Amino acid sequence: MKLLVALTGLLWATPLTAEQISAADFARLDAADVVVLGEVHDNPEHHANQARALAALAPKAIVFEMLTPEQAATVPADRSNMRGLEAILGWNASGWPDFSMYYPLFTAQPTARIYGADLPQTAIKLAVKSGAAAGFGPNAARFGLTEPLDPADQTARQSEQAAAHCYQLPAELLPGMVQVQRLRDAALARAALQALADTGGPVAVITGTGHARRDTGLPVPLLIAAPDVRVLSIGQYESDPGPAAPNDHWLVTPAPPREDPCLAFSTPG
Repeated sequence: MKLLVALTGLLWATPLTAEQISAADFARLDAADVVVLGEVHDNPEHHANQARALAALAPKAIVFEMLTPEQAATVPADRSNMRGLEAILGWNASGWPDFSMYYPLFTAQPTARIYGADLPQTAIKLAVKSGAAAGFGPNAARFGLTEPLDPADQTARQSEQAAAHCYQLPAELLPGMVQVQRLRDAALARAALQALADTGGPVAVITGTGHARRDTGLPVPLLIAAPDVRVLSIGQYESDPGPAAPNDHWLVTPAPPREDPCLAFSTPG
């Protein structure tokens, strides 16, 4: 029965059809309590589109995958100094792409409250070793983390992790990587629900398009925890995902120039 509940959450989270839109369509989207704005992290046009969406949707709170709750708490009311905010957040040491791409997201709605959903490495390591629920801590059951995935879903997610890491990870690490993904999705959902409770919404979530997926991303644990919350998922892609895209709406923009990410797994000689 518990597994069935988790699967029902997947059904709640999966749209019947996905609609391709452009940035000009943000203003006419259906109202939602939580709007998930996906991105490819190093694509400048994706961040420009997110800023346009924030301007159109006027959220009262913005949740960033890239910030810890502690970092989010340091964001000042006056965000007009880009370099000052970059220094306050310690962005240059974070490993995320250049802050100039993200800065417009802090100013598109300058009065929106800022929340963070990033996790400490101790929680990540615990999830790899002992599962997402262990890394999440209290209330893990509320977000479905104490229940196993359907075997077919588990296998599909492990295959996606293998592909995302250029098939260079040992097979025994893949289950742990899936647990980390579940943990991150639940942490984003937790932060979004906290922001919704604090502000009344709407809440926007800035995250990778993988986390924005309605079939496997943060909408799944969010809707298990709070099935009455209206969630809207907007995915951004660099090639056409087709009508079966796992979002409510999706956009396609060209990929920026970048090196082959799989080169990072190459060994000299």
